[in-house]
Amino acid sequence: MTTDVDETAQDTGLEVELLETSFEKVKPQADAFVASFYDNLFTDYPAAKPLFEHTDMSKQQNMLKAGLVLVVENLRNPEALSSALKGLGARHVKYGALPDHYPLVGNSLLKTFGQYLNSDWTEETKEAWVGAYGAITELMLSGAEYSEEAVSLDSAAPAEPETDAVVLLEESFEKVKPQADAFVASFYENLFTDYPAAKPLFEHTDMSKQRNMLKMGLVTVVENLRNPDALSSTLKGLGARHVKYGALPDHYPLVGNSLLKTFDQYLGADWTPAVKAAWVGAYQSITELMLDGADYSPDAVKLEAAIPAEPPESNISTGTAAGLVGGGAILLAILFFLI
Repeated sequence: MTTDVDETAQDTGLEVELLETSFEKVKPQADAFVASFYDNLFTDYPAAKPLFEHTDMSKQQNMLKAGLVLVVENLRNPEALSSALKGLGARHVKYGALPDHYPLVGNSLLKTFGQYLNSDWTEETKEAWVGAYGAITELMLSGAEYSEEAVSLDSAAPAEPETDAVVLLEESFEKVKPQADAFVASFYENLFTDYPAAKPLFEHTDMSKQRNMLKMGLVTVVENLRNPDALSSTLKGLGARHVKYGALPDHYPLVGNSLLKTFDQYLGADWTPAVKAAWVGAYQSITELMLDGADYSPDAVKLEAAIPAEPPESNISTGTAAGLVGGGAILLAILFFLI
């Protein structure tokens, strides 16, 4: 005779009974569990911690706890759960969530289950939660409906065929160089305005030094436009270093949009469609070279099947933490352009 549990497992592909029984074992310690989750998140992804300095962590933990309960209690009601998670995914887009953020939170969640279930954290239970989190992620991303435009640079009119893009880049940059200090300051203002979750990451940063590094980076790019071999090598090396900073492919367009916005503000009438197209093309080339140097592998952002008991040896200082079901916080990780 087929039971309701069997039918639900067949419909969703989830090990419903294992999920329910394992969650029941941690429920008596639910408050400690969610507190440990955030401890693990901040330990493994320390750049997330500053964003919670002004957050009521008691309320935050209660929302996470309620979210986990919501999921587990609706495992036998997949239609309602699907609808709830799709709606949650749509809201997370507004918080700055990107697809690559989800696995990072999943890793911290699995790590916490391992700590609290101890000997009950069997291979079968672990695989059940890996599958459940994968399904949660798929549903939330389905609700988010990320479009190509959502993480792409603003479209630009094509430059006229006879226009030399390098000349346009050089000439337009020369026009902003006399205001270089104000330009880079405005860039960060635009970045913080358009992506406010980035601002807390700079609370303990020497912004004068930060702006100077950005200015030097822009100068390096423009001055080497006619020396592509040297520029290519520099940018690939920069991309490799950005992996250590926690940069992910989806972050590049966000910074690019703020950069284009700043050029628009400073060039005024000189921000023609041809100039805009030249800078869009240049930034896309920069991105391609940096990502080539970064050499992301499929394992770089996947949800690990096994979570080590201790933090990884290379404890990357990354701003790529994400929220979880029921209102867990989302940290928009911003790639700090050319630093």
